[in-house]
Amino acid sequence: MNNQDESLLLYLNEAIATTRTKEKLFKIVTEKLRLIFPFDSIAIITFDSTLQQKRIFLRDLLDGAPPIMSDQPDATPIAGSPIELFLREPRVQQVDIADLLIQYPDYLPFKRMYKREMPNLTISPLRTSGQLVGLLVMAARRRPTFAPDDLTLLEKIGSVIAVAVSNALAFEEVARREQEKSVQLSINNALLSSKNREQLFHTVATELDRLVPCDYFGLRIQRRGAATESFAEFAKLGGTTFQALSEDRWEGLQGREAMQVETFGLFAEPGIHTGEDFIALTARYRMLRHAAEQHGTRSMLGVPLWVKQDHMAVLVLASRNPHNFTPADLELVKSLAPQFTLAMQNLFAFEQIEALRAQLEQEKTYLIDEINTTAKFEDFVGPSGVMQQVQTRIRQVAPTDTTVLIQGETGTGKELAARALHNLSPRRERALIKLNCAALPAQLIESELFGHEKGAFTGAHDRRIGKFEMADGGTIFLDEVGELPLDLQAKLLRVLQEKEFERIGGRRVIKSDARVIAATNRILEDEVAAGRFRADLYYRLNVFPIRLPALRERPDDIEPLMRHFLERFTKQMGKPVRGLRERDLRGLRQYGWPGNVRELEHVLEQAVIVSEGPFLEFAGFSATRPTVAPTETGGPLKTLKEQERDHILAALHRTGGRVSGPNGAAVLLDINPKTLEARMKKLGIQRTVGVAD
Repeated sequence: MNNQDESLLLYLNEAIATTRTKEKLFKIVTEKLRLIFPFDSIAIITFDSTLQQKRIFLRDLLDGAPPIMSDQPDATPIAGSPIELFLREPRVQQVDIADLLIQYPDYLPFKRMYKREMPNLTISPLRTSGQLVGLLVMAARRRPTFAPDDLTLLEKIGSVIAVAVSNALAFEEVARREQEKSVQLSINNALLSSKNREQLFHTVATELDRLVPCDYFGLRIQRRGAATESFAEFAKLGGTTFQALSEDRWEGLQGREAMQVETFGLFAEPGIHTGEDFIALTARYRMLRHAAEQHGTRSMLGVPLWVKQDHMAVLVLASRNPHNFTPADLELVKSLAPQFTLAMQNLFAFEQIEALRAQLEQEKTYLIDEINTTAKFEDFVGPSGVMQQVQTRIRQVAPTDTTVLIQGETGTGKELAARALHNLSPRRERALIKLNCAALPAQLIESELFGHEKGAFTGAHDRRIGKFEMADGGTIFLDEVGELPLDLQAKLLRVLQEKEFERIGGRRVIKSDARVIAATNRILEDEVAAGRFRADLYYRLNVFPIRLPALRERPDDIEPLMRHFLERFTKQMGKPVRGLRERDLRGLRQYGWPGNVRELEHVLEQAVIVSEGPFLEFAGFSATRPTVAPTETGGPLKTLKEQERDHILAALHRTGGRVSGPNGAAVLLDINPKTLEARMKKLGIQRTVGVAD
């Protein structure tokens, strides 16, 4: 060995001792080597300790040319590649790529070198402490001529580079473990601090992505013979940050459930599926083929969190890179699996507790409402014959389970009659569950009636118990049943006929022994004739009809009702008993009461509040009430439509034109604000009309 060779080795040793970045080190090595050995491309390949995997450590930093092996993954098997030949005889050697391509015709890096007219390889083993850690590979356009001393020098240079590579790999491993600990700590903190499912696992996915880059993160529950349930799923949709995936994405995919059923057990054991292995799985599983075709998925990593006979929970990562996941990635995710399992179980328990709490709160609300509004027969005040007939029919049907249809105008006391029917029945110890069919948008009524499973539709974050399920053993009161959409009428008919239903998104048939009481202010015979109400449902509901008369049909009941309400409000408000002028009584009798008993009740409540002298004051009512068609003087009668319009105008005037809110006309009239707005539009009433009149 001459002095120049010794100087080179000394220089490389000093560079290794003072250089911390592998890129700078590689640049130094490349520059010095080219002074002695001619080559056009260079790479350092490292091996794992078992000599099973290879990795490109550094490569192709010459003349700014595109890298030959730019698409190589971090680690690939040695078996099946030309590298296995060099492991059999690890010494400095010169090889013609053309000879290697005969045996390995599909080895892409060598094919590219050959295409770039760099067919000559010089390969030197990298050893440190007798351990083979990698190879130094130099490619050249011309075949170099080496003397025996050159080969000896190359072996010694290989030993020096091996030390540098080992040091760099050690630094990388320390940095990787530090990052791994940091990510694990961040994930652990997230799992301990958050009870919000989406927020929690979005953080987990983001942190895990720092160590194991992926395009999809999913916690899924697979059931034998059923579709996969999403617990938490996120994907990088056109960007670098994760976004939560919705169940809506499956809309329009035919056979989705069957495709997911096929995948049961796919991740019963931890595993990675990359390259050709993943392609083979797409031929076997239609769902994986869908992921590949629609989302570009090319590799997957799966770890089971728990496996039972009928279901299993799995963590799945997916990537568009066909060689994205390594055995080291799998071991890391497996080490985190117990934390994910505990987090899922804690969230399940927390969400179930929250669902039970919400259900109990809802039932408590119903029970308190029942206690505060319990109907008694004395609330059906009035000696008139028509009211006596109503009371008789209530007594007759209350002890039975017969379906009752209560008909009558707004404000005639339909809910009061329903409560009386329930409280006089054997079901009085169970809840009376009510639903106003006009108070909710059509798309929510089905969920209110029958409930829904978690994830059944957008926004269904939790399972919901429906009204029919809550009314099991009790009574369900369907107010304004004439407002039900036709598609829901068919589902209600099934419940009446078969006493069973399913929650939205559910598959389990639920039985309900609920007595049905329905009420409407519409004339259902006319609705049936117009095609807006199913005839078969009408006959199912109209088993025992009870018609509540309008207040104008029972003038003899007005004064007793007034006395009844005045006594109640005076006691409730602690007001003194005041007298009632004969002229006021006469005016109240002559009024048509389009709002019926409810309107009378509100008028008297307001009179008790505002009166200060010895007599009740009705000045506000008298000044604003619409002209009433006399019922006793033989004057012309207004139509119900005219009466309704006048009544709404009066309510708007009292509220200054306000429709909704605590002081709005809807509260005064005791109807849903949306329903009131619809009726105003139908009657041609503007919001400002009530104020202007």
